Amino acid sequence: QVQLVESGGGLVQAGGSLRLSCAASGSVSSMNVMGWYRQAPGKQRELVADITRSGSSKYADVVKGRFTISRDGAKNTVYLQMNSLKPEDTAVYYCKAERFSLDYWGQGTQVTVSS
Repeated sequence: QVQLVESGGGLVQAGGSLRLSCAASGSVSSMNVMGWYRQAPGKQRELVADITRSGSSKYADVVKGRFTISRDGAKNTVYLQMNSLKPEDTAVYYCKAERFSLDYWGQGTQVTVSS
């Protein structure tokens, strides 16, 4: 089992920045892809960005150039630096980790961007 705990969400004005963290514990060996998803009210959960164990990353088009995902293997932690935030970035952000083809999810952290 893998446990994921997110932190760093909050309320920010448009144009501001936030940094989300997701710390993994438990059976963290052989964790492959870690990533961030988000779900806004009334919408489906969507991929924001993810990163492999080797450091290869991909981003949703709507966040490219504004968000940066990074990973600290020693700390089993993945980060999401969010800059130039927009009101449409408002959502609950979830961390996900994949291990041996099983997906593990965090509890989510709220990000609210005011206009």
